[in-house]
Parts: sequence; C-alpha cells; structure tokens
Amino acid sequence: MIKVLIFDWGDTIMRDFPELSGPMSEWEHVELIPGADLALSQLTTNYVCFIATSAAASDTRQMRKSLQRVDVEKYFTGFASSKELKAAKPDPQYFLKITEMLSVKPEECIHIGNMYAKDISAAKAIGMHTIFFNEQKTAGEFPDADAIIHHMSELPLKIKTLSEKCQ
Repeated sequence: MIKVLIFDWGDTIMRDFPELSGPMSEWEHVELIPGADLALSQLTTNYVCFIATSAAASDTRQMRKSLQRVDVEKYFTGFASSKELKAAKPDPQYFLKITEMLSVKPEECIHIGNMYAKDISAAKAIGMHTIFFNEQKTAGEFPDADAIIHHMSELPLKIKTLSEKCQ
C-alpha cells in the first residue's frame, strides 16, 4: 500500500534556473512548476507528501523558505536536504534515510523526480515505486519508471493508478 509521496524539489516542484547561483530562497525570482499546486492540493488528501533535495546550495530551511514564496510549503508534512541527511542522490542512503525518517518501507513510497538516473533509477534500486517527470519529453527507454508524466496535471491520476496496482 502506498502511503508516502516523496518529491524531488528542483525542476519537479520548483523551477531551477541554472544560471542563478546560491540558495534558491535568495533568488530575485522563483517559479512553481505549472500544475504543481493543483496536483499537490489533490494529493495531500490521501497521502503524506514529503519533499527532499540534493541541491548543494540549499539546506532544508532554505528549501522551505523557497516553497513558502510560491505558497506550497503547506502541502508537505516533511522536508529534508542532503546537508541534513548526510547523503546525496543517487546514493541509496539518501533514499533509505528518508524512509527511516518517515518510518515506512521503500515499497510504501512513490518517488517523483525529473532526473532519470539520480531520481528514478536510484529510488527504484532500493524498492521505491517511481514516477518520472519528463517535462522536456526526452526520448528514450525508462525501464525503472513505473509511470511517466509530462505535466504535473497528470500526476494525481498516475498515482491513483499506481496505488491501485500496489494494493
């Protein structure tokens, strides 16, 4: 049974602008991924939503500050960064430490992320279910993805379908 949705932060929930440096919370402009707010509002009614990042420039406090700027922090019940976890993607310890924090098994989680190798393959390797947010519609084979979405508006239905398969 799926209990927890674990979201990657940069370019999954909030737009990452690689030309900007330093913590996102200090950037002049921040932007939510289109459709993320509506998807999150629908998903929080049935799942625990957790967000994590391996972004080198931001710790958990700074990530939360950025999420507040686009009014979506309220949808998450847990937050973590690689700085506090003492592990970064794609290290399996990154994902295992999150499951330990949440007191859940990997198979009770769906990890949603935009980087196939770092988010999807790494999470799948420890037994998590995965949804690849392929916003750029990158061509290729993605065997470690249980589902693929191109827009956040697709996420609630994909999670529902995946959860039904896991019961």
